[in-house]
Parts: sequence; structure tokens; C-alpha cells
Amino acid sequence: MKPEALYKVPYGLYMISSHKGKKINGQIANALFQVTAEPPTVAISINKKNLTHEYISSSKVFAANILCQKTPMTFIGNFGFKSGRDINKFEHVNYKLGKTHSPILADNCLGYFEAEVIDQLSVGTHTIFVGKVVNDHLNASEIVLTYDYYQQVKGGRAPKTAPTYRKKTTENSKEEKDMDKYVCTVCGYVYDPRKGDSDNGVEPGTAFEDIPNDWVCPVCGAEKKAFEKEE
Repeated sequence: MKPEALYKVPYGLYMISSHKGKKINGQIANALFQVTAEPPTVAISINKKNLTHEYISSSKVFAANILCQKTPMTFIGNFGFKSGRDINKFEHVNYKLGKTHSPILADNCLGYFEAEVIDQLSVGTHTIFVGKVVNDHLNASEIVLTYDYYQQVKGGRAPKTAPTYRKKTTENSKEEKDMDKYVCTVCGYVYDPRKGDSDNGVEPGTAFEDIPNDWVCPVCGAEKKAFEKEE
């Protein structure tokens, strides 16, 4: 199977949050869509291995925070490539608890909606949670961060637990063999010298060797020495 058509499906990028008692957690997700208008319902797809899945299953509520285009890669890395079992993801994040007691972002967010789970479906590695929207807010002055922008402009990659994750193959990397890209051995972020790292002041056209030695991975914070030349 060659699911190229699936990779053309447009996505947004969201921070899905929930709670279990007084404990809170959140993760990056892109599989979210509206199901009905009356009543307003949405569906999200969450990997069963993720802590957020456990929290949603327990509390039967979640919040979808809509990320804006200017969201730093370090912020995305905190929620997308680290586990709430190891760290408190909200330790250095401005947030409030919403109507469902799920965390609502105060920064890097153009809006949100909270939902109560009314149905769910187990699909292999993931669960599709269907939620009735009970609270929402929108800041129309911000630009939404799309998954395509995250990949093409920011150089982001999908974590292994994401529904859009795919292994790099000889076929889909053939055009990139001699571009001197470097990959983070911790999270898989690929530094592309043609794009640079605008979030951290690295201009497009900067070779990896010319990046300051104190530069770190914009996604997971790994040191420069953790990068290897992409084969």
C-alpha cells in the first residue's frame, strides 16, 4: 500500500488537554474534525499509549487548544515529543482550567473549545473520542498553525504515536539525499539548511556546521552534538 493520498489531507495542529482528578496533561494532535453542528460535536484521535488518552478515558472531557502560526517549536516539542509520565508539561506554561477543568492555554493559542465525551470508538492503536462542545472561545486576529506549515516551514515531524507518522523510506527521501540535512537522534526533527531555524535566529541558507555550538534542537532541546547527517 502507498497511502500518498492520505498525506494530502489538510490538518490543523492542536494541544489536546484533559485531567484525571487533580492531575493534568496535554499533547499535540492533528486528527480533529467537526462531526455535527446541532448539537456541536467534534472528534479527536488519540493514541492509546499516551497519558492524555488515559486522562480522557477517566474524566470523559477534553479541551482542544487551537495553536497559532507563531507557536515556537520548543512549545510544540514540549507537548508533542515528551511524556507527561516523566515531566510536568505545564510547569512553565501559562494556562487556566476551563469549564471541564481541562487546561486552557494563555499563550500560542488562537482559541479553544471544551467537550464532554459522548461516544468513543477503538480503532487499532488509537481511540476516536466524540465530544459535545460545552465551551469555546476564538481570537480571530491570529493565524492558525496548519500541519502543512509545521512540516514545510518549521521543519517539524510527527511523533511515532501520531496517526500521520510514517517511516522514512528510500523512495520518499530520494530527492533529499544530497541536501546536507541533519536529523535529531532524540526526536527526529530534521534541520534543513535551506529553511534554517527562524525561531532561534538561524537564517535560511545556514549550513549545519555554521550553526553556533550552543544551538539546541528547536523541538526537544537536544544539544547540537545529538544530530547526525541524514543518510
